Amino acid sequence: MGTSNYSDEFKRDAVQRITVRGYPVREVARRLGVSSHSLYKWLKLFGEPMAKSVDVDHEAENRRLKRELARVTEERDILKKATAYFARESQ
Repeated sequence: MGTSNYSDEFKRDAVQRITVRGYPVREVARRLGVSSHSLYKWLKLFGEPMAKSVDVDHEAENRRLKRELARVTEERDILKKATAYFARESQ
């Protein structure tokens, strides 16, 4: 097995382009002049912690959005009841 000509920083940057920025592996490989096989190896080495932190961020965002949805749904229901009440009063 040969030695790598690329620094860990270069590899992490390549992995970040795929995991964070969302570029396809094939495109990153072509732009950087490395093989797709190498990128997949780098994803295994450096991609896991990044993917987990992204998942945690998504979970936190999902919880926040669910709370906001519940609040907005409650507000909507209150407004519907108020509209029905005032519609009955005006008749």
